Amino acid sequence: MYKVLLVDDEADVREGLLGEIDWDQHGFTIVGTAENGQEALELCERLAPDVVITDISMPFMNGLELSHWLRQHQPLVKIVILTGYDEFDYARQAVRLSVDEYLLKPFSSDTFSELLDKIKHRIEAEVAEREDIHRLEEHYRTSLPLLGEGFLASLLTRKLSRSVIEEKAHSYGLRLKGSGYAAAVLALHHGEDGERATDSDSLRGSGDMELMLQAMLNIVREWWDAGQLGNVFIHQESVALIGIDSECEGEAWERRMSETLDNIVRSIRHYLKLSTTIGVGSVTTDLSHLKDSYSDALLALDYRLVLGSGKVIYIGDMEHRIGKKLRLDELKASALIRGLKVGTPAELREAVSVIFAEPAQYAYAYGDIQVYLLEVCTTVWRTAQDAGLALDDLFGQSFQLHMELFRYAGMQEMELWFHDICLRILQAIASKRQYTYKDLVEKAILYTKEHYGDPDLSIQQVCAMLHISAGYFSGVFKKETRMTFGQYLMHIRMEAAMALLRETELKAFEIAERVGFADPNYFSFCFKKRLGISPKEYRSRPEANHGELSS
Repeated sequence: MYKVLLVDDEADVREGLLGEIDWDQHGFTIVGTAENGQEALELCERLAPDVVITDISMPFMNGLELSHWLRQHQPLVKIVILTGYDEFDYARQAVRLSVDEYLLKPFSSDTFSELLDKIKHRIEAEVAEREDIHRLEEHYRTSLPLLGEGFLASLLTRKLSRSVIEEKAHSYGLRLKGSGYAAAVLALHHGEDGERATDSDSLRGSGDMELMLQAMLNIVREWWDAGQLGNVFIHQESVALIGIDSECEGEAWERRMSETLDNIVRSIRHYLKLSTTIGVGSVTTDLSHLKDSYSDALLALDYRLVLGSGKVIYIGDMEHRIGKKLRLDELKASALIRGLKVGTPAELREAVSVIFAEPAQYAYAYGDIQVYLLEVCTTVWRTAQDAGLALDDLFGQSFQLHMELFRYAGMQEMELWFHDICLRILQAIASKRQYTYKDLVEKAILYTKEHYGDPDLSIQQVCAMLHISAGYFSGVFKKETRMTFGQYLMHIRMEAAMALLRETELKAFEIAERVGFADPNYFSFCFKKRLGISPKEYRSRPEANHGELSS
């Protein structure tokens, strides 16, 4: 069922449409009615209708003004204008506002039903167009190579979990299973061999970096595919190569990959007359660690300054490292940050356990462990700082997290102490967040009470004062007060109006102006809508019967 809001200042028109039209049969349900555009605007914000059917000539805000607001704030809403013959010029304005349909009064129920069917078919057609599975599937198939390259590039810069890698690889049709992985980077270097390109028609002389990259990629792909070594693609103005030992060949795979890389450098030099260098990272058995191999490959390229270009440079040849590297990778850091900011104590416990498990499993040098734990402490300090939390206030003056941590002799004692510290930070951040919510709402309420007499007061004005977005503020305000900001503003304006009616002799239009209504008639309309009686009737009632307005 599609939701409809009826807007007309004539009660008989609203009641007639409600009673004479079988809305369910046409696929619609009435979610609300309004007597004018201003009231309809407030209902639209709260009810989010699919269709708004509105008269043009109405008090406070006419149908064209309402349509203009809808096109700006709820552009997907279908708008139907109801108009009399003498208002046809208005209907022309409606066309300029991209109103979907307009209907001339008087109209029959059959005509109106036909219009409803037309609107419904239009909505369904738009939904069908967006949900055209075959078209989406075809678009997805043609985009697969590009999506696959984007995913492979993410493996070079982020550490993804094995489950995510397997899922993405399956989705993009990539064969990534193997017993060993290595990243390599082919970089182009201009004018380092003493030669100058004099022919502007040649690839070297063109100076077109994208064209040169594409030409190099073609040669690289030809050699890499012939050796069934893995994947190649352009990444950050270089050619990235991912080597995969898919047949579990071990050293034989590494030798074959090495020979292929040498052939690539020679082929590019021979056919394209371009000077290139390839940096090769360390071999890893886990694809989720390919980021580390890629970092090593970039580091290997830096040794070109020592060895010269036109070579394949292996990081293992340049830096003799023993054993496995100790790194605070992205997954561990993200889990710790998430646990501190929004996690449960159990999630935080798991994140800390993972961080301390790796140093305990391998025989790392003490210096490596110190650097690793310093990174961990820095991550915690930055997270607390981002949350507006001062560790001095929480743990005392001159508190140094890393200094306190290194007082413990064993990893087990370090982990227990560090977990307790993190747990206290988690609790402090949660408490501060709740206080921040309340503080924001209290400031908003105070500002609103001081400025409710301004007819231009809006949620945007309050958010500008608080320096936050309207979307964030709306959610926080409703969570704390159990009402929207618009409802609260109307509530305090009505409370103020009731007090002025009881305690002063001011006329209704003067009270309307004082409580923030530019239009006295709209003030009277809202007052009666909420209390069931007019301001004049309220004032004439006995003092004892003056009840406070319920929130």
